[in-house]
Amino acid sequence: MGQVLGHRTDTAPAVSILMATRDAVGTLDECLESISAQTFGDFELIVMDDGSVDGTPERVALRGKTDPRIRLRAARRRGLVNALNEGLALCRAPIVARMDADDRMRPRRLECQLEFFEANPGLDAVGSRVCAFPRRMLGKGMREYLRWQNACLAPDEIVHDIYLESPLTQPSVCFRRDVVRALGGYRDGDFPEDYELWLRLVHAGRRLGKCPEVLLDWRQRENSYFRTDPRFSRDAFDRLRARYLAQDPRLGPGRPLVFWGAGRVTRKRCRRLTELGYLPDAWVDVDPKKIGNHIQGVPVVSPEWLRPSRHRGARPLVLAYVANHGARGLIARRLDGFSYRRGVDYLMIG
Repeated sequence: MGQVLGHRTDTAPAVSILMATRDAVGTLDECLESISAQTFGDFELIVMDDGSVDGTPERVALRGKTDPRIRLRAARRRGLVNALNEGLALCRAPIVARMDADDRMRPRRLECQLEFFEANPGLDAVGSRVCAFPRRMLGKGMREYLRWQNACLAPDEIVHDIYLESPLTQPSVCFRRDVVRALGGYRDGDFPEDYELWLRLVHAGRRLGKCPEVLLDWRQRENSYFRTDPRFSRDAFDRLRARYLAQDPRLGPGRPLVFWGAGRVTRKRCRRLTELGYLPDAWVDVDPKKIGNHIQGVPVVSPEWLRPSRHRGARPLVLAYVANHGARGLIARRLDGFSYRRGVDYLMIG
């Protein structure tokens, strides 16, 4: 299991910083300097090294000799999720701050997030706006994700858009330790472990929020795990979303279900939910060439079909699967014009 190295006092700190590392010596010093520079100093840093061979644990241990807040557990490779859960069990503080060894905390990160928790006691996890670097690594998709992530701040916005993308950037997040542990900690599987945790928290009725300040510099690398690991592929996200959508009470019996988007790419993304038995009562599209066709016996209709006056019973639940970011805004405005409520009558699906 590995030996825990570092000083431990009898008094628990206010915050436990949880960081898993593997061969991070190239960025580790910069990360640790940003942690040492925090304006709020009542923390412990739990470093879970996952079998590094580049001197990472030795570098952490050297830091720990001069900073008793640093605690290291170095062990053989057991995978990120196992390392995080082992680390979570070592965290003594009621608030856990996640961190990655290639990122940088802004100096007031911990101070701001603790103040945010105090001002919003009903929240169980708090992220922040982030700044990605270096800029040359940011493609169009990442720039759009950052624009959306940094604009999705309020708890209701996060809940309403939870199926769109991961609303919190993991190394920017602080969460209540006991809440996450009571829900089973991190889960291992064919999915991104951070997004799965946010979905699980929301489904358990827990509230997520976000500080409006930029509190994290998020490093982008060609070999980052979210760029190379199949658990972060488009299909992995689609499978995970479908699993949680299938548990969502808004998709309950007796309410018509509508998929917006009848194109080939959209139909492929819907497939993960239809495979779980959730078939639409209609497909909506704006393309006149598609309207009037049938997909597996289900009609393709125009948006006008959604007008409340056409439905005497339950108003349909619309899942908007269209991936184009500009088109999502047009869809939302159209549905808002029909008095559909975001998060109640329609959901944007990433």
